[in-house]
Amino acid sequence: MKTAEDARGVHSEGPRKLGLCLLCGLPAAGKSTFARALSHRLREERGWAVGLVAYDDVMPDAFLEKASARPLPSDHTLSGRGIPLEKHKRSATSGPSQWKLRRQELLKYLEYFLMAVINGCQMSAPPNRTEAMWEDFITCLKGQDLISSAAPESPSCYLLTKTAVSRPLFVILDDNFYYQSMRYEVYQLARKHSLGFCQLFFDCSLETCLQRNGQRPQALPAETIRLMGRKLEKPNPEKNAWERNSLTIESPACSSEASLKLTDLLLTALENPVKYIEDNVEQKETDRMMCSTNVLHQADQTLRRIVSQTMREAKDEQVLPFNLKLLAEELNKLKAEFLEDLRQGNKKYLCFPQTLNVSDVISFFHYEKDNIAQKYFSKH
Repeated sequence: MKTAEDARGVHSEGPRKLGLCLLCGLPAAGKSTFARALSHRLREERGWAVGLVAYDDVMPDAFLEKASARPLPSDHTLSGRGIPLEKHKRSATSGPSQWKLRRQELLKYLEYFLMAVINGCQMSAPPNRTEAMWEDFITCLKGQDLISSAAPESPSCYLLTKTAVSRPLFVILDDNFYYQSMRYEVYQLARKHSLGFCQLFFDCSLETCLQRNGQRPQALPAETIRLMGRKLEKPNPEKNAWERNSLTIESPACSSEASLKLTDLLLTALENPVKYIEDNVEQKETDRMMCSTNVLHQADQTLRRIVSQTMREAKDEQVLPFNLKLLAEELNKLKAEFLEDLRQGNKKYLCFPQTLNVSDVISFFHYEKDNIAQKYFSKH
């Protein structure tokens, strides 16, 4: 493994070392404070280039204009801003929620940056982009000495700094990532470009998070954090091979032993990037199994149970009969579209060229189902 001195070498000395590290856990678990300290430490002690991307800072404020500060049980809230996003509600046309689309858009920005680093060229701006969000992303990279300015000959291209192209680079993504499907999207990006990949899970008690949240200037509704705590899907390396590079952080202070484990995790990820060709063999077998009638039947039965459970919860919440009918229609339409999407190769909801396993499909369905149910529960 390279030492800190070796890490300061030029790009031509060998293949670039690039890694993605995501932080997941409840709001107020200490992720952002830890991320800033980790970024500083990796720059100073290892000589690495680091790009810390905090989702709360990059998502545009424009999407908060219609947000409500009422303590509604919304899954998809901004952990740092303290405002539940009603933009997560589904539009009149069926499809992924706006918030999910914005998350995927941010990953596309990140991919454009990584491709520029890998190829040693300028970073171009995506043709379809949200300007406010793109500008926040550019500001984020500039503030960490990863890009310098727009290219003189083209204002839609950006010059990478010497730091970005000459050192090992770790991009740290700071968000809740409480659904497994959210984290899998990042893994897919790492696999596509053969990057290192690892996860840090912040195991902080619900009571502690609620207490810290209450001390914030813009506190999240306590019920939002409780709901997220119930829905949190912790990394499961035993079940998911792609989550094997995961580490649980029990205290943001991070003991010396935990610090060594963290260093080992990052070095392991950096030195052992995800191999797309090797993974593709396993993925083809997964595709074959997922396309079988038995697996489609299993998914159908599971989605039916989820719809039935949601309808029972709506009745318990005394949702009006007319709204119950509309809710049932939307959920059944979503179920049918998910199953068809699964047959057709995930071009709409799952957004991946390769088919996922059943647990991933269920996780994505929960994600979209919650957006629908929230409308009717909040109306009541």
